[in-house]
Amino acid sequence: MPYSQELLDSLHNIATQLRIDSIRATTAASSGHPTSSMSAAEIMACLFFSVMNFDPADPGNPANDKFVLSKGHAAPVLYSTWAELGYISREHLLTLRRIDSDLEGHPTPILKFVSVPTGSLGQGICVALGLALDARVDGSNFRSYALLGDGENAEGSVWEAAEVAFHHKVDNLCAIVDVNRLGQSQPTMLQHHMDVYQQRWSSFGWNALVVDGHNVGELLEAFEKAKSTKGRPTVVLAQTLKGKGVSFIEDHNGWHGKPLKKDEADKAIAELEKQFVKTNAPQPKPTKPSGKAKQYPAYRHIAAPQYEFGKEIATREAAAQALAEVGKNNEAVVCTDADVENSTYTEFFQKVAPDRFFEAYIAEQNMVGMTMGFAATGKIAFTSTFACFLTRAADFVRLAGLARLNVKFIGTHVGVSIGEDGASQMGLEDLSLFRALPESTVLYPSDAVSAWYAVDLAAAHKGLAYIRSGRPKQPVIYKNDEKFEIGRAKVLRQSNDDAVTVVGGGVTLTEALKAYDVLKKQGVAIRVIDLFSVRPVDTDTLLKAAAATNNTIITVEDHYPAGGIGDAVCEAVSSEGVKVYRLAVREVPHSGKADELLAKYKIDAQAIIDQVHAVAPIAAH
Repeated sequence: MPYSQELLDSLHNIATQLRIDSIRATTAASSGHPTSSMSAAEIMACLFFSVMNFDPADPGNPANDKFVLSKGHAAPVLYSTWAELGYISREHLLTLRRIDSDLEGHPTPILKFVSVPTGSLGQGICVALGLALDARVDGSNFRSYALLGDGENAEGSVWEAAEVAFHHKVDNLCAIVDVNRLGQSQPTMLQHHMDVYQQRWSSFGWNALVVDGHNVGELLEAFEKAKSTKGRPTVVLAQTLKGKGVSFIEDHNGWHGKPLKKDEADKAIAELEKQFVKTNAPQPKPTKPSGKAKQYPAYRHIAAPQYEFGKEIATREAAAQALAEVGKNNEAVVCTDADVENSTYTEFFQKVAPDRFFEAYIAEQNMVGMTMGFAATGKIAFTSTFACFLTRAADFVRLAGLARLNVKFIGTHVGVSIGEDGASQMGLEDLSLFRALPESTVLYPSDAVSAWYAVDLAAAHKGLAYIRSGRPKQPVIYKNDEKFEIGRAKVLRQSNDDAVTVVGGGVTLTEALKAYDVLKKQGVAIRVIDLFSVRPVDTDTLLKAAAATNNTIITVEDHYPAGGIGDAVCEAVSSEGVKVYRLAVREVPHSGKADELLAKYKIDAQAIIDQVHAVAPIAAH
């Protein structure tokens, strides 16, 4: 469609100003990525001043079109865009990267116009896919845009998202690839072979449009085609030049991440200022969203479960049953899974809330990224797969933690207790991963009742949470009305004569209770604690138990030693002089039956008994 010359000239001038502001900000900071920002100037000008529907005075409005700067190192052009919109001042741009500034080196949700942290390449399109799918959940009409770098196309997660987006026919998703030819250290693999880019994206089912990324008319036309395309997502492949507009850096290798010195910046800005075109037309303004965001009521807790005391049920199954109840009670809850819902049992949620369950297939990085997108719009977003496969998405998990997103992870099939499937399927590093995140909550239920309440607690809690659920069936040890809290452990066995305290979780708590029964017959009393909340840990309960049991604690866990229960307990009590003896999986495990493996790696009841006998005489003295 034809566009007025006034609009084209105005967008050209905005793009020029974005380049000038990106240079000024990075020169003031003496660091940053001006050339990567300059290549995307026309893309940003078109999106924010002509294409997207949003309220620039209310960037957090849920009805706004969504934008994710996946190439987060181009943060200066994003900040410059919001300065041009009048949301922040141009003077504030000069605080870029300062410790007292909210304009960080890569975008973070400290800013209301940023939904997730970006810059770890390959993540933004996954998040944008989740944002786009969220419109379906709400019945909204907003669109979702993600700006990628061309080097970023080497990331496997980009193609995970591409495949899943096509499968789900997400036509309100538009990716833009800033094909500026140059990577950080050298030219990209494809450089400006736009035909190859188009073939690759087209082969994934996308509507792939090649444009001159510095021609605002071509960009506008491509974005209009994207809006009118039904049944599949669109990618705009924009051929650009790094450092566009400044002759001595344009399309020159070696300028990635290098700010211009003061004299260079002055020279560059003088060159850019000559590129403004005269126009009397008023600056174009974005169109405000027409729709309204769906409102959800406050979280409604689920009722108590109805489990039979002593009956054996896997915590993964009980957690999934609870999740289904949470989903029935709360329309703001969504769930993703990686094609293992018949093992994680999230199929229970799928049955009760099919429109809020999203199959991510065997692509865990994109699965977590999608879930981050849902959480960024305000959903209570659950995601589940085998714990070992969550570690594949560790970088996504890390950024979800940085964003303090309301994502709830359920990792199943943990530890050697999964049995015959072998080491590659055993989640033995997951506690370490999730405990390391800032402000995370980590819960480790040991029976069906505690698993039920763990899901309810995680759903109600604002922030990232991880629930570790096991494969083996374990006896129900709690009454259905037992009260659980984040940050509180449970003392299951105690007396005035306890020699040591044994702390377990999951399957090892079952083993600890078996050990208690045997030791009691032998005349040795021990205190048994279900840690339940691995982070935050219940320091008070642990210290009180230690004080009553010769200042001695034994931890036992179906996890590697680093970062798990042992570390959590040690961090809580070591400063008070408590002796902690740790039983854990200390070598690469093997296939076998669950009970054989627990015995082989010395985390079963007999290993606990042996450890108690070894330390009890020491503790008594």
